[in-house]
Amino acid sequence: MNVKEIRDMSNEDLQKKVTDLSNELYGLRFQQATGSLENPTHIKDVRKTIARIKTVITERANAKEETK
Repeated sequence: MNVKEIRDMSNEDLQKKVTDLSNELYGLRFQQATGSLENPTHIKDVRKTIARIKTVITERANAKEETK
């Protein structure tokens, strides 16, 4: 998921996506601990996507505060 796709989503959708990705990350970590994870780089991709989404949410919050 790239930044353009993230910026096109609403805040509610972004919050839901962060929750979904966090649950996916939990599952991936569990798979890694048990040794059944096929693609270890997927953990890194999910973490980066979560960070991108949280960055956009923070930018929107800061922009909203500046307009007040």
